[in-house]
Amino acid sequence: MRLFRMSESGQSTLVEEPAPTPGTGQVLVRVHASSLNARDLFMLDGRYPVPPGRVPLSDAAGVVEAIGPGVTRFEVGDRVLNSFHPTWFGGPQRTPGPAYHTDLDGWLAEYVVIDQQGLVSMPAHLDFAEAATLPCAAVTAWSAVAGAGPGDTVLVQGSGGVSLFALQLARAAGARVIATTSSEKKAVRLLDLGASDVINYVSTPDWGRQVRELTDGRGADVIVEVGGAGTIAQSIAAVAYRGVISLTGNVAPATTGLDIVDLLYAQVTLRVIGGGSRSDLEDMNRVIAAHKLRPVIDRVFPFEEALDAASYLASGAHFGKVVISH
Repeated sequence: MRLFRMSESGQSTLVEEPAPTPGTGQVLVRVHASSLNARDLFMLDGRYPVPPGRVPLSDAAGVVEAIGPGVTRFEVGDRVLNSFHPTWFGGPQRTPGPAYHTDLDGWLAEYVVIDQQGLVSMPAHLDFAEAATLPCAAVTAWSAVAGAGPGDTVLVQGSGGVSLFALQLARAAGARVIATTSSEKKAVRLLDLGASDVINYVSTPDWGRQVRELTDGRGADVIVEVGGAGTIAQSIAAVAYRGVISLTGNVAPATTGLDIVDLLYAQVTLRVIGGGSRSDLEDMNRVIAAHKLRPVIDRVFPFEEALDAASYLASGAHFGKVVISH
């Protein structure tokens, strides 16, 4: 089989190895698609240390090719996707668990052996490319908008995977969604996906005030904060009294004018989101299936061009998820 492994120099290399065999309680998955997340870029370009020999990527979907002794959750032929946290099945996560690409071999391979507990069934209406986008970005969005419903306003930043999933899931819950972007072309697509309003943060850098104007002075009840240091000050300006800011990333790590007093005055809850459990993934998949939601995919790259896919994601030109076909 073909797979990518991290070399001693910190680069990812395409190699060939024998396909693995599942042991007790394990499943052999023939991977049909994997997807990229922002975290992968730091590992693929050497900015984050990864043990030599590690297989990259954390999100994938495929078909059960074989099962080992004692497997009861799946049968050969089942369409599956992996849970981002392979040992967090539900409830609060008290300590960090092992992660793909860093602690465990990931999914940039044609075949993967995994414990049956680390998999869930795919929503029936999705194809493999769509399902491969769910483990990290979609569950992060699901956790970020938790509690939002009819009458609430959710603000999403940009048009990356987490933001677009948050837009779709918040709309499915009955919430109003306001989005920010730097592109008028992307603004049209955000409106088509269900955003009520889109603010261009280039022409309106003080977009927190604009959010308040659009909500009659109240502000957004939930803000999905992907920018981090570079946008948190505007998020505080935009958030409603006793609202929630869900910090999911730091893609704009610039110096910020963050003032803790602003948080105190607004009685804001700042919660850091690190994906979710297998139970969260299963709950989200039921909502996705019920509403027939489809992930937004920008481009699908062939397996041998996986590193080109990473470069494309790093360029910031994408609208939605970047996927690799196996």
